[in-house]
Amino acid sequence: MDRLDAIRLFVRLVECGSFSAAGRENGIGQPAVSKKIGALEAHLGAQLLLRTSRTVVVTEAGQRFYESAKHLVDDFDALESSIGDRQRSPSGVVRVDTAPAHGRLWITPLLPRFFEAYPDVSIEVSVSERHVDLVGEGIDLAVRHGRLMDSSLTARKLTETNFLLVASARYLAEHGAPSKLSDLDKHACVVFAKGRERYPWPLRVGKETVSYVPRGSLTTGDAEHVRAAVLCGLGITQAPKWLFAEEIRTGEVKVILPKLQPDSAPIHLVYPAGRRIPMRVRVFVDFLVKAFEHVDA
Repeated sequence: MDRLDAIRLFVRLVECGSFSAAGRENGIGQPAVSKKIGALEAHLGAQLLLRTSRTVVVTEAGQRFYESAKHLVDDFDALESSIGDRQRSPSGVVRVDTAPAHGRLWITPLLPRFFEAYPDVSIEVSVSERHVDLVGEGIDLAVRHGRLMDSSLTARKLTETNFLLVASARYLAEHGAPSKLSDLDKHACVVFAKGRERYPWPLRVGKETVSYVPRGSLTTGDAEHVRAAVLCGLGITQAPKWLFAEEIRTGEVKVILPKLQPDSAPIHLVYPAGRRIPMRVRVFVDFLVKAFEHVDA
């Protein structure tokens, strides 16, 4: 069992990137972590980590060992969860990656209900606009928006969202509402971009989908800034409905040119395929899927 504890500690050390952080999680000091990892390396006859004053670098052997050790720990946790009382009480950490705005608006508000049902499970949220490497970065579960391209992942559909043209009621009161596509050229737009590359807006014109390249005074790569800009009346944007669902409901934000709305896009929960999903992850996936059954987002 001591060896399994050391392997579990090594997995968390790689995922945390810090001896002190891994120690805090396990209630031990940094010297004790170093001693346990050193003993594991001695037993394996291989150097798993390169230690510097500031960082921890995983060696090639360490990376291979981590990938196998992660499977081992997950399988052991799943085995424990299937036996006796633990079957009714999954425990451990679920590491979730999500887009910042979606996580704040739609995932975090659900957590009180989840923790009430599963008090021994904790959630570790990382936020990113990019598609992270789940296995390489030690992520159990990710929320992905749009069509899935990675066939190496198992997916559960969470919901679908519509992409809407929206503006605040305040902006429309001051500038009027566009009545056709060409009217957008006369309005300020809040532009989502990656670097300096502006994302075009897909719009349905008749039976075709066209790409409209917006122009405006504010360009940002962060959905939270898009949201803030629209709410303070800076202009029109195209955004997933979930970003403004509450404000659309109250009338603070209005949907414009609804006939130009493109096809809806799915939102999935994804996790690595080809391995047993730990019980703590399974119950969180099931909880989110059920919670989103009645969400209009």
